Amino acid sequence: MKTIPGLKLKLILQDNATLLGRGKIELLKAIAKEHSLSQAAKSLGMSYRRAWLLIRELNDSMKTPVLITQTGGQSGGGSELTETATRLIELYEKLAADAELATKATREQVAYLLKSN
Repeated sequence: MKTIPGLKLKLILQDNATLLGRGKIELLKAIAKEHSLSQAAKSLGMSYRRAWLLIRELNDSMKTPVLITQTGGQSGGGSELTETATRLIELYEKLAADAELATKATREQVAYLLKSN
């Protein structure tokens, strides 16, 4: 049986900058799980700097921030997603599911043209 090619969904701004893709979504999900940007980055094999830059890009693009951070102290620091971030995850995943469903027949036709896999 042929493997049907998948899709990679990216939301692009007018200046061709990537607003949102799978990488940023995975980072947001990891932050939700780890409650820490540095731990989230580490869990994804990503540098802290790269993770921070991705969050900064999102914050610069959104009306409200995607992350609330607390500086370290006795209880340690931490990061929590905002409602905006949670909504972004939901909307991205809905778009991805809708796109997969809408293109399934066409992707099956492409799979038919591919060498065995």
